Amino acid sequence: MTTVLLVRHGLTALTASTLVGWTPGVGLDEQGRAQAAAVAERIRPIPLDTIVSSPLERCRETAQAVFAGRDPAPRFELDERLADVRYGDWTGRSFKDLRRDPAWKTLHVDRSSFRFPNGEALHEMVARSVAAVRDWNERLGRDATYAIVSHADPIRAILADALGLGFDGYARLAIGPASLSIVHYGPAEATVLRMNDSGSDPTDLIPTKKQVPRPRTRSRSGGDREGTAGQMS
Repeated sequence: MTTVLLVRHGLTALTASTLVGWTPGVGLDEQGRAQAAAVAERIRPIPLDTIVSSPLERCRETAQAVFAGRDPAPRFELDERLADVRYGDWTGRSFKDLRRDPAWKTLHVDRSSFRFPNGEALHEMVARSVAAVRDWNERLGRDATYAIVSHADPIRAILADALGLGFDGYARLAIGPASLSIVHYGPAEATVLRMNDSGSDPTDLIPTKKQVPRPRTRSRSGGDREGTAGQMS
């Protein structure tokens, strides 16, 4: 069973006010760096085979916090399929300004067909995000535990797919900054273990060694007793 830890990047100075998207040079602010350090510390006990990050700066900084100090060090990969929505002409515009744009209402009424001006359609973002996690699951294998550091919309898309909600269901999910969501992918289905989690202890995911049954031998009296091999530890 493949285990995927989905981590959203921490806050930036523009997160609450601006449609950031692919705006270059937007890194974490002071609070965002503290959030990244906190989520990294929460999941530090969980061995990770690989960390896959969106290439955008705020995600790379968050992913570096998750990567730092791990021994053995996991692979570190970038994947553009896990990057934020390409908002086209809306990139970098404030939410206050966008709410006055007639197309803003269209976005919220008809998400499935909406395309950002000179940008990406939401269904395209959903498709690439889901394709990315499925691809990494296949590459890393059934026993892998790995982290994806991404943005709210790609993480919502991956979770909606795992929950069987379809495209329309993804918008109903909330994913906060530096939150943790966890999905198990089995041979036939996915199981969502956590979603938008910002405080619980996830160390129940740490793999444990299976207990080997102690061999039993026959005593001269005919009764069973534990073999000495089972007592050596």
